[in-house]
Amino acid sequence: MGTLSSEERSEIAFFDVETTVPTRPGQGFSILEFGAILVCPRKLEELHSYSTLIRPSNLSLISSFSVRCNGITREAVASCPTFREVADRVYDILHGRIWAGHNILKFDCPRIREAFAEIGRPAPEPKGTIDSLALLTQKFGRRAGDMKMATLASYFGLGQQTHRSLDDVRMNLEVLKYCATVLFLESSLPDTFTANSWVSPNATASSHRNANSSPDGVSLYKNMPSSSSTLKNDLMLSQTNKQKVETRPISSPMTHSIAEDVEPNTSRQDPFDMGLLRIESESLQTNTTMEGMLESSEITSTAPISSGSCNSGGFLEPDEVSISAIGACFVPFHCGSQKIQLLHKGAILQLCCTRLKVRFGLSTKFVDHAGRPRLNFVVNASQSLCKVLDACDAIAQKLSLDSGSSSEWKPVVTRKNGFINHPTVRLHIPTAECGDTAVYGTEMYQKESSGAVQRLVFSKFDAEELDTMFTSGTFVDAFVSLDAYDYLQNAGIRLVAKKLIIHSN
Repeated sequence: MGTLSSEERSEIAFFDVETTVPTRPGQGFSILEFGAILVCPRKLEELHSYSTLIRPSNLSLISSFSVRCNGITREAVASCPTFREVADRVYDILHGRIWAGHNILKFDCPRIREAFAEIGRPAPEPKGTIDSLALLTQKFGRRAGDMKMATLASYFGLGQQTHRSLDDVRMNLEVLKYCATVLFLESSLPDTFTANSWVSPNATASSHRNANSSPDGVSLYKNMPSSSSTLKNDLMLSQTNKQKVETRPISSPMTHSIAEDVEPNTSRQDPFDMGLLRIESESLQTNTTMEGMLESSEITSTAPISSGSCNSGGFLEPDEVSISAIGACFVPFHCGSQKIQLLHKGAILQLCCTRLKVRFGLSTKFVDHAGRPRLNFVVNASQSLCKVLDACDAIAQKLSLDSGSSSEWKPVVTRKNGFINHPTVRLHIPTAECGDTAVYGTEMYQKESSGAVQRLVFSKFDAEELDTMFTSGTFVDAFVSLDAYDYLQNAGIRLVAKKLIIHSN
């Protein structure tokens, strides 16, 4: 591709970078691959493309963790140009054009600016920016799951994401075209394509089952009206960083979502308003980690707290749960989508479990969009807890199947061969973002042998530091929400820790 003059910069530059993954605090990202496609804004056809592997200044930055993310090894880039050597080409492609890509506002754009800063050169500047993650989250909704590129591609049957720059850019273009087509069809027949016509991102119209019975006396509430006075609590409260449950009736079928935080009147707008394919400002940033959308604030309190009653704030101990009173219903989730909500006597079911023994410490196997590890650990599950969770599994799975979902259901309780008498459950610690800082979305406390409970204060996101607190044999008290999920042909219930009290002995 030859150098283009400033008069020929009407194209949209769709681009993507692959990087190393930081493995310790303070370590930055290094670009390993840059790929871009110049697209005609009128026809969305590919005009020019460019991609290159890039050798970082220090090959040791390419860890095995990094290779698992994108497959780019040290050997693959050992003889490739450095960023300084390709900077002119990258600058020429990006400068003065509209930049476009998936999650580029939070990831790719900062990486480009950092790379130019490292070589002491001014970074290219966009004429405007289109982040398809923010745009599709707002307009297409979470009907396709967590809105990651891999999830969207799976939803439309476009194959697996390779996590290679040029492939990902082309996949991004295809996803946009498919989403635009669906939204166009929906806008043409708004009375036919209603918000309630969509149930699950993996639903199939031909697989509905007759739902005349419920398992083991567990009650089944299908499509409970969202205005019911028994549904206390904000439907998104299970994904927020709060210690106590707020109680308020839901009086509207609209659900609170991050898209509504950005555009409060989105639900009243044309679902296919192409005017919204606009130049997005740098301030429009959307966090779509698999843990969900979190509202958080800095953890600053250091005052001691009393241990208090376990069932305070709407959390029930397993022995307090009546199995026959467990129910499930679909509730509005985001832009016409729905999710399964587990209930107990009409209220959202949340559990408090005391003295759970850690079986396996902190896992950092998977990472989020920013390269941070998704934190979880495994604890032994008591007989009473297993009884409650098995009942929740049964009723939620039945509701999922009856809705037409073809996803494979993953039991929340794990019973492995050889450990049949020692069932376990996995507790998830979500990540929240406070400005440019990542914090834990779980409130954590330390309980001393004297019984005094002190809130833990973390100045930074450091999985290694946290790992020392969840060693095998440690006891924790866990306040958890039961969050149902259904994406990438997998469904189940995830136990998300709202608060953890870690015993010091």
